[in-house]
Amino acid sequence: MSALVQREAATIREEWLGHALSTRPADRPAAEAAITRLYRLVGLAPPRFHWVSSPLVALETMPAGVRAGASERVDRVGEWPVVRALVAERTRLCLELETRVGATRHGFGNIVQHLVGIALTRSERAVFQVPLRLAHGADYRHASPWYDALSPSWIARYDALRRAAGVPFAQDEVRRLGLWADAARACGWWWPRQDVCVVAERPVELRTEAADDDVGVRLHCPDGPAVRYADGWDVHAWHGTRVPAWVITGPDDVSRIERETNVEVRRCAIERIGWATYIDRAGLRLVSTARDPGNPGSELRLYDLRGQTRVLLAVNGSVERDGRRRRYGLTVPGYFDDPVAAAGWTYGLTGEEYSRLARRT
Repeated sequence: MSALVQREAATIREEWLGHALSTRPADRPAAEAAITRLYRLVGLAPPRFHWVSSPLVALETMPAGVRAGASERVDRVGEWPVVRALVAERTRLCLELETRVGATRHGFGNIVQHLVGIALTRSERAVFQVPLRLAHGADYRHASPWYDALSPSWIARYDALRRAAGVPFAQDEVRRLGLWADAARACGWWWPRQDVCVVAERPVELRTEAADDDVGVRLHCPDGPAVRYADGWDVHAWHGTRVPAWVITGPDDVSRIERETNVEVRRCAIERIGWATYIDRAGLRLVSTARDPGNPGSELRLYDLRGQTRVLLAVNGSVERDGRRRRYGLTVPGYFDDPVAAAGWTYGLTGEEYSRLARRT
């Protein structure tokens, strides 16, 4: 029975992941109908709808005829009256559904939480919420409760508990959950004000790769934007790390890489052109080499980088999805002359302890 629940839960997870990754134009009639019913659910009249091309436009422009007061500032989305009412309704619904889940007294809840809830939450943070964080900047944390309410992970979890695990929800609970689900299937993010609701179209391009856990995804595109909206606003990413466009479109300028102060961005730019190419173009001095005791058949190479820093060039102990072993660089303190000791330091080990490893990953 548990194997069947796992299979069905995984299918439902992929179904909802497909909705979240969709680049099709929004189903505007369906979205407006679902959002209207959610307004009515919290005792509000239907809003006027204002459609925009991207989250950035949604946050930077004001719909015609709207004069936002202090209670509807863009940097305080989580405090908007309608947002607070809808978040409260979602909280009530979740509490009711959790009571139903607890009453079933079987272990399927944990299975569904792991396969659906946690997996989709990771993908949301790594993919769907990235443009929102970029558009909001430092103000994102004030809006995050609302975006959590719009995210598909919680909807998908209860959908899987009902459909795969057979948890019996009341008819009214299914109806209310269905309103959130209908909106999530029909459009991108939306921002509900008192009289008008701003709704963003989905991106026209969304590029991802499988995450390390193999059930989630993360943003990645080696030759262009990982996310692009119809108005041209885009986001670049390298294996899940958001980077400036130049890292993807023009990383060959070694001097620009050297000037980059963000360590993660610099790492991504170097990986984009390859460590061997970077070392050659930057003219880094080779300090010493050694066989890698933690990765038989591979070599450790230690280079001078800058100031009191050196870089250890190593080969990944595990095979990538394309069958190759990735070469990567790790910065280490400048006092290391022995590559094996430097490799041990990256694991919190001495060189002798690292040498005794059966195999690293």
